[in-house]
Amino acid sequence: MFIYEHRLRVRYAETDQMGYVYYGNYAAFYEVARTEMLRQTGISYKELEDMGVMMPVLEMHSKYLQPAKYDELITIKTIIREKPNVRINFEYEIYNQQGTLLHTGGTQLVFVDMKRNRPCRAPQVFMEKMAPYFS
Repeated sequence: MFIYEHRLRVRYAETDQMGYVYYGNYAAFYEVARTEMLRQTGISYKELEDMGVMMPVLEMHSKYLQPAKYDELITIKTIIREKPNVRINFEYEIYNQQGTLLHTGGTQLVFVDMKRNRPCRAPQVFMEKMAPYFS
């Protein structure tokens, strides 16, 4: 299992009139955490694309438990429980500064060969970076 934590401060532009994070912004939080998680493993989305592989989202779900608020420092925990293959599942948990769980969610992405526009296995270099977490 692989776990990565990313912190960010909620900006005013990400909130609604009540000062709560607007529901649509959680998908952007997922993407930020996922991108930084990949970078932390030693490979970036850009590098994957340069290898001819993209990762579109197939599914997304969110569960709102409590609102994240303007100017809070939130922690987005990104979890990969299963070894990736053609698809990769990310789970997310978002906490406020006090450690209260505010939100849970998930996305499923697929590795796609950009030349053929067809699903493919995760690149070998990516699998090597993930191997220590799924032995």
